[in-house]
Amino acid sequence: MKVRDSGMPDEEMWEKFFDPEKTLKTLGVGNKTGDVAEFGCGYGTFTIPAAKMIKGKIFAIDIEPEMISITEKKKKGAGLDNIIPVLRDFISEGSGLKDNSVDYVMLFNILHLENPVDLLLEAKRILKIGGKIGIIHWNYDQTTPRGPAMGIRPKPQDCLNWALEAGFVEPTKYDLKPYHYGIVLSKKEN
Repeated sequence: MKVRDSGMPDEEMWEKFFDPEKTLKTLGVGNKTGDVAEFGCGYGTFTIPAAKMIKGKIFAIDIEPEMISITEKKKKGAGLDNIIPVLRDFISEGSGLKDNSVDYVMLFNILHLENPVDLLLEAKRILKIGGKIGIIHWNYDQTTPRGPAMGIRPKPQDCLNWALEAGFVEPTKYDLKPYHYGIVLSKKEN
């Protein structure tokens, strides 16, 4: 099941919206981060920089074969062996990862899906105790150049409420100018 369409632009335009390394560092991804799961890897915009920063593996999960292919090509081009592209419908089937198996989960520009708490619960299931979840989404502002329609675009408080409902704790909010916001939360119990 695909996430509700957010009008994903072509790769060249998409890349202009982010400074992936800076964003990842801001959200606590670094050389002490072990294994990571990324739900919706897309063009690998965050996958490749994250793989260069972390000490573990990154499971780059996407439902679109084209996105997996692009990420695989970028992985090979960068000579990275710690990226595991996974073609999977994680909305309907879950991630396929083991309970308590990763240190960080990336939910970047994806929580406009129909049942965000379900995805957050899957993220919590695979996170180790003490693990972190990073959320990024488009500002709730019609002047952003892309992003989901305003009717399905979550406000920061929506994402925070959903994450708290899923059992995450210790939220920290970030302004990821110019177009995004971020929230990092922790898993303290199963």
